[in-house]
Amino acid sequence: MHAYRSHSCADLTAANVGDNIRLSGWVHRVRDHGGILFIDLRDHYGITQVLCDPDSPAFADMEKVRSEWCIRIDGTVKARDADLVNSKIPTGEIEVFVRDLEVLGSSAELPLMVFGDQEYPEETRLKYRYLDLRREKMQKNMILRSDVVSSIRQRMWDKKFKEFQTPIITASSPEGARDFLVPSRLHPGKFYALPQAPQQFKQLLMVSGFDKYFQIAPCFRDEDPRADRSPTDFYQLDLEMSFVTQQDVFDTIQPVLTGVFEEFGGGRKVDQEWEQISYKDAALWYGSDKPDLRNPIKMQVVSEHFEGSGFAIFAKLLEQEGTQIRAIPAPKGGSRKFCDRMNKFAQQEGLPGMGYIFWRDQGEGLEAAGPLAKNIGPERTEAIRQQLGLGLGDAAFFLGGKPKAFEAVAGRARNVIGEELGLTDMDRFAFAWVVDFPIYEKDEETGKIDFEHNPFSMPQGGMEALQGDPLEVLGYQYDLACNGYELVSGAIRNHQPEIMFKAFEIAGYGKEEVEKRFGGMVNAFQYGAPPHGGCAAGIDRIVMLLAEEANIREVILFPMNQKAEDLMMSAPSEPMSDQLMELGLRVIPQD
Repeated sequence: MHAYRSHSCADLTAANVGDNIRLSGWVHRVRDHGGILFIDLRDHYGITQVLCDPDSPAFADMEKVRSEWCIRIDGTVKARDADLVNSKIPTGEIEVFVRDLEVLGSSAELPLMVFGDQEYPEETRLKYRYLDLRREKMQKNMILRSDVVSSIRQRMWDKKFKEFQTPIITASSPEGARDFLVPSRLHPGKFYALPQAPQQFKQLLMVSGFDKYFQIAPCFRDEDPRADRSPTDFYQLDLEMSFVTQQDVFDTIQPVLTGVFEEFGGGRKVDQEWEQISYKDAALWYGSDKPDLRNPIKMQVVSEHFEGSGFAIFAKLLEQEGTQIRAIPAPKGGSRKFCDRMNKFAQQEGLPGMGYIFWRDQGEGLEAAGPLAKNIGPERTEAIRQQLGLGLGDAAFFLGGKPKAFEAVAGRARNVIGEELGLTDMDRFAFAWVVDFPIYEKDEETGKIDFEHNPFSMPQGGMEALQGDPLEVLGYQYDLACNGYELVSGAIRNHQPEIMFKAFEIAGYGKEEVEKRFGGMVNAFQYGAPPHGGCAAGIDRIVMLLAEEANIREVILFPMNQKAEDLMMSAPSEPMSDQLMELGLRVIPQD
């Protein structure tokens, strides 16, 4: 017999009754039933109930074991009484009578319990992550992650993509976040960088003549943490293709992701038709470039109904250039209690409040109610109602100003309204491509033009588009939103050096600086670069959605905390003095 086990803790069934077997695993819990000791023995695969009585030679040893001790048992498989069968587990028809027991690893007092669903502070869970990962939910999440990655790989291979690994130690490259720098011992005073993404390398692969590339790539970005983003590193499905249009990229990645969500989505509906929405419309309708389309609410501009109206706050606001009034329709939200609650929500978000109108029946037909309705009068409120397509028992909320100042709050309010009124279909994965991103933006204080999004995207219209107003230039850049999260980002690349130099020149970067910072790629593009494009899909976020988790740390094996600290490994840590000397570095104390 094997030194540790003849079966896993999920293998044994009624067909094994009478067999002498060996199991190894962790003590999930111990129960004493009138002198008979029961242990739920757990391994990676499942749980088996084992027991012994005082007649067993292992009884004295079994009395000593406690939760999470790692043990090996030898015993005989017995059938459970019919009324004691546990149909919830595969081994529920049997139990094992223990004849011999060996302690493979005893456990100290536990800082957190593995058995049960107790809640523990995140700091405790991360410090003792190896214990946290023993819990059933975490085991399921990590198995799901492994299975999702395996499925993605197979689907990419089936589409004739080749998997290549790009460098981890490379040069600094602007990807919209801070680099993690790595000092060079052989070149004192110089630094490598961990790649924020394999962006330049995958483009160079296309110049090298490889037609379809992918990898499950680690990426490193020194970012502020949030619920759907790791502060240090993450993994993405990275892909690139030559001789493709934007639509070709969409047609390639859509069946891959659709298949993954159908395979692991637990029966939830997966959208088959993926809408394409311009960045401009996404901001207007949803207040976000990653809209949650499970919520049917679309915001609308209603400025004309407040111009010169009796509601002085909005009327005066509209006299300023670049301002708007937008409405958030709220079907079935027509109660003063709900409207007051949403007004309070806006105040908690840092705004003075959120105006509202709701429509009720006071016995004389439809009536508009609320402070706004009184100020602008029945004719204007009726025009608003008709524009928004609302009726009895419905409401609308209003925000005004320069759109960039209130869009994000409006988007969050839309989400809250959809969820609280039961309008959001929670049993669905809703996908949408957000397209036509502007390449440039203007700093309102300095007037400087800079890149708003990926600087390597091909401008729509090529060189000709760069001759006009930079703020009107759109790029072949796209994101994929799913249920309010950005899952994919990508672009058709700017592969022509003269267009690239011009694009950077508009943002204030001279030719010499571009060649210095991106010399490898710029040089390569002089030798017959093909048109190419691609995208990257966030593995962590995909698994987070499939696992129905609200925090990305629940699907990462060993995540950092909110302060970008690894509490388990005590990182970051202070370097040894000899390490600093070898690298020619010194640490300047912070005040």
